[in-house]
This record gives sequence, C-alpha cells and structure tokens, in this order.
Amino acid sequence: MSSPAAPERPAIALAPMAATHLADVLALGHRVYDTSVKPYTSWSLSAIAGHMDGEASACWVALDGERLAGFVLGSMGFDQRGDWGNLEWIASAPEYQGQGIASRLVKACCATLTEAGASAVVTDVESRNTASAALMRRNGFEASVSVTLFVRATRR
Repeated sequence: MSSPAAPERPAIALAPMAATHLADVLALGHRVYDTSVKPYTSWSLSAIAGHMDGEASACWVALDGERLAGFVLGSMGFDQRGDWGNLEWIASAPEYQGQGIASRLVKACCATLTEAGASAVVTDVESRNTASAALMRRNGFEASVSVTLFVRATRR
C-alpha cells in the first residue's frame, strides 16, 4: 500500500513588479539585508518605485501565489554608461532560498536589460556575501573592478 502523495505546491511565478508589490519588496529587502554593512543597501519606498517606474524597468518579483518569494531591481544606465544595465538589488525570502528563484530573477532582469539595449550588465556584491557572489558567477557575471569603501567616523 502506497502513501498518499503530498499535494503539489504551485510553481513560483515570475512577474513584472507592480505598485502592489512595493511594500512587500521593501519589507523583504530589510529582512534579508544587514543595512549597516554598506550605506547603499538601505533602500526607500521611493527609490524602489523610481526603479519600477523608470525607462526600461527590469524589476521582477517571484510569487508563491500572492506571497512574495523574491525580487530583483534593475535599470538601464550605470554611472556615465547609458548603454550598461545595472542589477541593483536582489533578494529571496529565507524560506525560499536554495530553490533557484534568485537565478531565475537574475536571468529575467538581464534579459529585460539586454532587450532594452544593454551592452553589459553590472552589479556589486559586498565582499562577505559569498552566496550572492556565487549566484552572480553561476549566472555569467565575472569579478571585474574591486572598490573599497572607506568610512571616516565623525565625532559629535
């Protein structure tokens, strides 16, 4: 006698980010990232909305039904390079990590940026974030330029 099969879980779907996702994206980003590591890992609702509303938006969400499983923010233009895309922020909820969701989000973001005319896509990864570095390498990114953030504390 065989045991009954567990109900099959619906597949995680990717969708373009919409205004209805903003609050959940911000909450997940703050849950997953230690925003004290680098100043620019702290995002605001308006910064996320600006990426979503920008020309050639490459912002995607991964959804488990209505529940946010992950997201990626990408946009055209990097510093003075208007022909480069920028994958700026990506996160998977801890309970969904290890399921390939982040790779799917990277691929969707990069495909959107390539369609928009990007000749390259850049991203940065904090040096201690080995999981994100491995994710980027698995998805065709190569380490290029190393930048060290120098911080001078002020005394008050």
